[in-house]
Amino acid sequence: MASTSDIRNGLCIRYNHDIYKIIEFLHVKPGKGPAFVRTKMKSVTTGKVLENTFSAGHKIEDVRVETHKFQFLYNDGEFYHFMNVDDYTQIRLLENVLDMPQLLKEGEVVTILINTEDNMPLSVELPASVVLEVTHTEPGVKGNTATNASKPATLETGAEVNVPLFINEGDKIRVETEKGTYKERIKE
Repeated sequence: MASTSDIRNGLCIRYNHDIYKIIEFLHVKPGKGPAFVRTKMKSVTTGKVLENTFSAGHKIEDVRVETHKFQFLYNDGEFYHFMNVDDYTQIRLLENVLDMPQLLKEGEVVTILINTEDNMPLSVELPASVVLEVTHTEPGVKGNTATNASKPATLETGAEVNVPLFINEGDKIRVETEKGTYKERIKE
């Protein structure tokens, strides 16, 4: 058993007969009244995001998890297949376990949280950012840069991201996996 002082990002807890992963949290100490912790949790089974407030000192049931490095192999439409980089065992996961499946490129190494009680995969954590090639985008219109203008671009994985006007087809860009947004162009 843990308490609210143990809450941190990535902690997996059992709540309402389901396992949730803490995405965001904030300890709040108001001038009047007791302290509390405001959390945003994501269900590892359904992917549903839930906001909840725990009073200070509230007991929570944490779930012991192990992290393992897995390499993304391929997607067969229904399942995403991964291989453990240490012992080469393979697992397959449904799309709802992944946060940003459209940013996964074959060969990408991800971290998978595994419940130690039943060895079931809980969630997949992508790297903070991934480098992907732009496969299609309209050319930028000259003189259309009075504001911070952007245009849609299709990446090699099929994902669509808004990029600045100077990005062309064939450019490699860095995409933040948490928000799925353009970060920078990669110079070669």
